Amino acid sequence: MSLRLYVPRDAGALAVGADEVATALSVAAQRRNVAVEIVRNGSHGLFWLEPLVEVVTPGGRIAYGPATVADADSLLEAALNNAGPHALRLGPTAEIPFLKRQTRLTFARCGLTDPLSLADYRAHGGYKGLEKALAKTQAAIIEDVTQSGLRGRGGAGFPTGIKWKTVADAAAPQKYIVCNADEGDSGTFADRMIMEGDPFVLIEGMTIAGIAVGATKGFIYIRSEYPHAVATILAAIGIARREHLLGTGVAGSAYDFDIEIRVGAGAYVCGEETALLDSLEGKRGMVRAKPPLPAHHGLFARPTVVNNVISLASVPTILSHGADAYREFGMGRSRGTMPIQLAGNVKYGGLFETAFGPTLGELVDEIGGGTASGRPVRAVQVGGPLGAYFPRALFDTPFDYEAFAARDGLIGHGGIVVFDDTVDMAKQARFAMEFCAIESCGKCTPCRIGSTRGTEVIDKILRDEARDANLALLTDLCATLKFGSLCALGGFTPYPVMSAVNHFPEDFGPRPSLAAAE
Repeated sequence: MSLRLYVPRDAGALAVGADEVATALSVAAQRRNVAVEIVRNGSHGLFWLEPLVEVVTPGGRIAYGPATVADADSLLEAALNNAGPHALRLGPTAEIPFLKRQTRLTFARCGLTDPLSLADYRAHGGYKGLEKALAKTQAAIIEDVTQSGLRGRGGAGFPTGIKWKTVADAAAPQKYIVCNADEGDSGTFADRMIMEGDPFVLIEGMTIAGIAVGATKGFIYIRSEYPHAVATILAAIGIARREHLLGTGVAGSAYDFDIEIRVGAGAYVCGEETALLDSLEGKRGMVRAKPPLPAHHGLFARPTVVNNVISLASVPTILSHGADAYREFGMGRSRGTMPIQLAGNVKYGGLFETAFGPTLGELVDEIGGGTASGRPVRAVQVGGPLGAYFPRALFDTPFDYEAFAARDGLIGHGGIVVFDDTVDMAKQARFAMEFCAIESCGKCTPCRIGSTRGTEVIDKILRDEARDANLALLTDLCATLKFGSLCALGGFTPYPVMSAVNHFPEDFGPRPSLAAAE
């Protein structure tokens, strides 16, 4: 039996030399005339340890990392010595604390399997969700998703079951499932990790959704900055078609469902569902007024389910293990697990899937290990570039939709970006306004004009021009953006801006007086 090694093919690992390490290991094995099978798996999400090389032993996988090309010969020697001692040896992969503390439901296979091996996918529970779905009525499938408590993992947190039922109840000759894979928030990579590391789970989730609501066609809208995800998903779709898991008579059933890929052109606003639909139709991505909702009048004016990657990838677990089992995890109205992405100035950056509930402080200090620079954490932005900045005083906030909303924050797509005490929060507020101005689709006045004026006002504050008056003007402008914008781009921009002003006033100078604010 040949030696088996796992070296990730995830883009995060490739960026730090995973391909070169895999090649070097292969060359080293050839020199020794040793038979080695190198499996290119997805990433476990422990990005500070990439490239992570794993050696298969009778007792399980042993991890080494972060590996370099120069380590290839010594790593092979250790592998041949029954995964023996080495400076990079981390022990059993499953016992690495960052991984061991997780509750992996959606990401259960990421890092374990060859992403394009259907046999691997099935061996680890894949397609059991579809099998159970096909034994149920369409209404029963939707009821399972509803009872699980699954909410949109793309940021809005809307109950998935309600959205599906609305589309199922709509009368139309054609319905669609649209997967929003336009992951553009800063510090987020969960969608990409699933698509590159476990693509069949997304395909299975979309197929179940299509069967449940009566849709025969699905589209995955992927951002152009994810070429590896595009290639992996395309290959997986081809495999699923050949195995009759997509197309006519899915898995020998009476249901038809197929999937196509569409690649976006880099517009952040196309992460908003209606702008995404316009882009899918070949138009410029512009936000649509609602109503009508996409569930009634979506892609090509047909009833359409628009769900995020993680939402759809969570569905097979719910159908396979049951709604009650999924609902046992979490707190309040936030049920199940959330893939939390730790990024920025953080010691242990990566993906951490856990049930809703741990505090922000636990996630940043214990799981993330504090800052990579070793300096004190000053601010954490949760929810992407439109998320609020939380100071340490709010680190007791549980990771939960309602808990964050109660403190004028949002968890969004689950991205956490850490900043140390060298950050200038006034400049961060300016970045948020400028980001909105650049990315605005231009359809509504508050977003189009307000973000530009907001950037100018912050520039005046930074130049110490009528500081109190301009802070009052900025507050008023943010209220207009929040309540007057058509979509979340303009509506959420006030979150980072006003949280910076309110929690870090020292970076903006003296606070305006009450009279000035009024």
